[in-house]
Amino acid sequence: MSNRPPADSYATGRTGAFARSPSERLEPTRPAGRQRRQRFSRGDSGPSRPIVRLLSGVLTLLLIMMLVAGGAAVALQSRLNAAGPLGSSKIVVIPKGEGSHEIATRLERDGIVSDRRLFVAGYLFAKIAAWADGTGPYQLKAGDYQVPQAASMHQVMDIIAEGKTITYRVTIPEGLTSHQIVERLKADVNLSGEIDDVPPEGSLLPETFILQRGASRQSIIDNMRAELRKVYDRAWAQRKKELPFKTWDEALVLASIVEKETGRGDERERVAAVFVNRLRQNMRLQSDPTILYGISGGKAVWSRPILRSEISQKTTHNTYQIDGLPPTPICNPGKAAIEAVLNPANTKDIYFVADGSGGHVFSETLKEHNTSVQKWRALEKDAKAKAAVPASTPSDTPTTAPPPPKTRAVVRTPPPTKDKAKEAAPPEQKKAPPAKGASKETPSWAPTTQAAPPK
Repeated sequence: MSNRPPADSYATGRTGAFARSPSERLEPTRPAGRQRRQRFSRGDSGPSRPIVRLLSGVLTLLLIMMLVAGGAAVALQSRLNAAGPLGSSKIVVIPKGEGSHEIATRLERDGIVSDRRLFVAGYLFAKIAAWADGTGPYQLKAGDYQVPQAASMHQVMDIIAEGKTITYRVTIPEGLTSHQIVERLKADVNLSGEIDDVPPEGSLLPETFILQRGASRQSIIDNMRAELRKVYDRAWAQRKKELPFKTWDEALVLASIVEKETGRGDERERVAAVFVNRLRQNMRLQSDPTILYGISGGKAVWSRPILRSEISQKTTHNTYQIDGLPPTPICNPGKAAIEAVLNPANTKDIYFVADGSGGHVFSETLKEHNTSVQKWRALEKDAKAKAAVPASTPSDTPTTAPPPPKTRAVVRTPPPTKDKAKEAAPPEQKKAPPAKGASKETPSWAPTTQAAPPK
């Protein structure tokens, strides 16, 4: 017989555990204790702990760098936006090929910026900012720039980077010959390059061009040709009907004569009507500027007086000696003269003479014209007499006016015709045959038809 208690005599609770003594069996059942978590000691390190510390350090460093960069950027922007040292507006020329350092040195030397290194730093900062924003390249450009007084570095930088260069005005007056236009462009120091050839007379439209310094001279010539084509496209389609010329080239020839005959806008249509009426009546044009061009060509000096001997000089362009229109224009007419020829005034005038005030007196008959000529000659005589009298003359010294120079007054008189046989023209204005060889000197673009000579 065994002394061991029964198998379940010391079992306790639902756990099925055995009591170690009878007293323990009498105790109430106690719940099992919770299992404690296992903690790592300070010396124990998991596999992700170094990565966390590395990321934390990197982020901290980046934060510090961003704070420093932000502070530096604020300080830089403050310096860049501060008023500059320039005491008054100034023009600075940036040559082609210079880099940012050379440009900054030039600006500092000219007193436009105070610190070239700060300017370069600001430029690099602006360049990076433009790249980050996707606004396009930020580049300093060559050219002439007007820098305002006390301009900040940022303003100077933007002016040069945006290419806000100074523009120059090039004005080509109406009535210059092609040779004179080419010489005028060659003498302009703000332009560059050579002109290939002297353009044909009348192929350029005088204009005012707004250009940048260094613009090509040939480009101006090309622009003047293009502008004349625009005038042709518009004005030729709007011309009056039954004009005594049939081609655009003929219109240019007559417009060049009108351009040199008057500079007054209120007279152009009426002056054009005089020459149109003369062409309709087969009368010679008798225009003084054609005498000068016939003698000197594109180098004509328009302001010089005309000698009586030159009126009878036979040239290809002297309209006192040839019938109809000259073979080429005598200058480059302006838009107003071209439009006046294509739309002349509705008058019967065939004469005009200077009135002494910058304008002209127009007449329909030779009798009226001769009266106007006498008035003009009287005014001319008085003007010469006043010019010959000294400012202060002793009372015992007689004053005599010098003889008038051998020049002619501005008189337009037709050659004698059958219906006006009684009104004979002055000797130097009688009809003369056209100059020999005129057709040989006519360029391909010149008029192909001429008005019939008077019978």
